[in-house]
Amino acid sequence: MKKTRDIVTIGFALFAMFFGAGNLLLPPYIGVQIGNHVWITILGFGLTGILLPFLGILSVVNSGEDFQDLGNRINKFLSPVLGTVIMLCIGPLIAIPRTAATTFEVGILPNFPGSSPIWTSIAFFAITWLLTIAPSKVVDIIGNLLTPLLLVLLVSLIAVGVFAPIAGFSEKALNTAESFTLGFVEGYQTLDVLASVIFAGIIITASRTKGYTTMKAKNQVVITAGLLSAICLFIIYGGLIYLGATSGIEDLTMKRSELLIHIAKSILGPFGMIAIAISIALACLTTAIALTSAVGTFFTDLTQGKLSYKLLVTVCCIVSCILSITGVDNIITFAYPILTFVYPIVITLVLYTVFFGAYVKNKKPYVAALIAATVVACLSLAKHFNVFDEAGLNTLHQIPFFQYELGWVVPSLVAFGITWLLTKNEKIADSI
Repeated sequence: MKKTRDIVTIGFALFAMFFGAGNLLLPPYIGVQIGNHVWITILGFGLTGILLPFLGILSVVNSGEDFQDLGNRINKFLSPVLGTVIMLCIGPLIAIPRTAATTFEVGILPNFPGSSPIWTSIAFFAITWLLTIAPSKVVDIIGNLLTPLLLVLLVSLIAVGVFAPIAGFSEKALNTAESFTLGFVEGYQTLDVLASVIFAGIIITASRTKGYTTMKAKNQVVITAGLLSAICLFIIYGGLIYLGATSGIEDLTMKRSELLIHIAKSILGPFGMIAIAISIALACLTTAIALTSAVGTFFTDLTQGKLSYKLLVTVCCIVSCILSITGVDNIITFAYPILTFVYPIVITLVLYTVFFGAYVKNKKPYVAALIAATVVACLSLAKHFNVFDEAGLNTLHQIPFFQYELGWVVPSLVAFGITWLLTKNEKIADSI
């Protein structure tokens, strides 16, 4: 009984850590663009928003206790460098400011017109700071109190919307391949793969705190909790994409927050605004708590305690508060090129560690795969900033799947395979 209760608590906590501002705003906006291609879009979004984050947790579980153990399996410099980039993305530069901005635009402004984002952000991050200062309490606060209410509100919204759709599917929609690609790439904006390799350490620590100290017991609890979280995410993501597809909205210039408000009001009537405001506040607050705690813990460990946890949490909240005032859409636009660069690298690290870690012990193939993924990520970034002319773009599109934002897949696999063939007979002095 205790084990089941602990798994549910940790699983709900993990769901709430993942399910934040981007996760609530992105699926409906995706749905508006896809017509009746709901399932293929859910598949694409689910790969980057559900499956890969779960594999991210699994990669850390198989490597040790935290992200540093995962990075050290490849190279001792990988953890601090890539870890810092990840923490800045899921921390004060993108994800945390977006939580407060979303809370204001969806939860506060519609109910209190004329209110200021400045005071909302100050109040939001004051609460975040108070609940994050005691890191040992984070998982229980999220898992036992906030998440169940969030799930009830969202499931109610989705259930009513599925059984009584607002409108039919739009005929002005993307084709099947475009819908899949949209779902896959927009899954980057959830930041969940990046977050998963960091959150895994929090969840592993929580499981040990609850008495699961052996490797078998710890892995069983963490993996089962991860599966529970994945199931919850699938239900919510799928439902929100469907609600967007049947919202009756075809204007893609509509702000993401306005679309969500329209859906809530159309489905739940006069109480829709209040319900979605509560959902937004809970989703964003739980994510902000988890991310701020992760930022403080990571950089405290990185600096070997020279920068205190409380100081880092305080600085993170202040910086996030300032950036959050720019608004959700501006933050998402700012984040896109950064994420298209970082994601292929992290995905390569996760996938190759999970699928080949038990069989290929030499580190060199993994380093080669990461280098190949990084090169393609740089090319994608350059494309985003219109560096290439038409001839250059045609050359880039010769890379398999590049037009689908998956250009890193084949080069990283080829680099891994060739390097493995060249080094498989080496005596391994430094294996993973």
